[in-house]
Amino acid sequence: MDGQATETEREWDQLSSSSSASEGEQTTSFGSSSSSSSLYFERERHVSFLEMMYQMLPSYLQSQEINRLTLAHFAISGLHLLGALDRVDKDAVSNWVLSFQARPRDEADLNNGEFYGFHGSRSSQFPPDDNGVLVHNGGHLASTYCALAILKAVGYNFANINRESILTSMRNLQQHDGSFMPVHSGAEMDLRFIYCAAAISFMLGDWSGMDQEKAKQYILNCQSYDGGFGLTPGSESHGGGTYCAVASLQLMGFIEDDSLSKTVSSSGIDVPLLLNWCFQRQAVDGGFQGRANKPSDTCYAFWIGAVLKILNGYKFVDKEALRRFLLTCQSQYGGFSKYPGEMPDLYHSYYGYTAFSLLEEPGLNPLCAELGMTDYHTV
Repeated sequence: MDGQATETEREWDQLSSSSSASEGEQTTSFGSSSSSSSLYFERERHVSFLEMMYQMLPSYLQSQEINRLTLAHFAISGLHLLGALDRVDKDAVSNWVLSFQARPRDEADLNNGEFYGFHGSRSSQFPPDDNGVLVHNGGHLASTYCALAILKAVGYNFANINRESILTSMRNLQQHDGSFMPVHSGAEMDLRFIYCAAAISFMLGDWSGMDQEKAKQYILNCQSYDGGFGLTPGSESHGGGTYCAVASLQLMGFIEDDSLSKTVSSSGIDVPLLLNWCFQRQAVDGGFQGRANKPSDTCYAFWIGAVLKILNGYKFVDKEALRRFLLTCQSQYGGFSKYPGEMPDLYHSYYGYTAFSLLEEPGLNPLCAELGMTDYHTV
């Protein structure tokens, strides 16, 4: 294993050394462009790419150590989407993920204002003092979503998870306006963390950790005049914010199955205006942009595509054009880049796989659009 890890590190050092190359056609130390000229989805190369990421992260990701659990989610859930979860040690993964959970001393701690979810990495996980008190509790909503997604992917029995400590303390994070903070102090509040709270509640099968009506009202206040959703009320419509809004409402059960045929949805959102905004995000190159007047970007093929899937509007997407765009972002080393011709990264690779799952690429597992991961009811 040591020799394999060293070889993996050397290979990724070679790849990452090209990241400083000039924009346009980037060349790597292997002497060719990082983008793939293939007309096909290169599944085996993508599996190899994620295996490398699972075994050892490349050096350029060292600055993201604080988000290690999130990176692990992209790698492991990505392998699940590719039908290659046999490449990981599921028991070892489960034990590793569970080691990040913040644990209260007793039931009284659950109402002390802190959140007893999962830390994002060892660097945010400090040991308790001699009295068993967590001096610094870095439990984070996004890390908790990623932890549960990984555990769901590897088939961990959720009956063994202490739901009460997560959900009871999660109530400490919801604000009077319905929004959520990701940690117990000093953080922003926007739709991303309502989504994390909704996804956590859905995966745990228990909604006691949030006031759904308050969350719904905050979401509705974020719909802009053009139909999309900003991350906060009054902010610019954004693909990621729009996904968080619609997926949260879907997870909470506020969106009807036939919402596409209704002018006014019982969820309270203006569906025709939202659909119009989403369709306008597919650009002339076939890709999706996150905001008006922005270039197409791999990840928005998921963020916008999943919204359309939830609202039953995905059938109106130009799928062939989208597929062609995504293939221009496919790296010859596996993985996807943000834009054509750039080096692949783990974030855009994962959302490239989810986008191809929405396109029903053969060999990929079906996607649960509202959770952003493999639909575990079908595998």
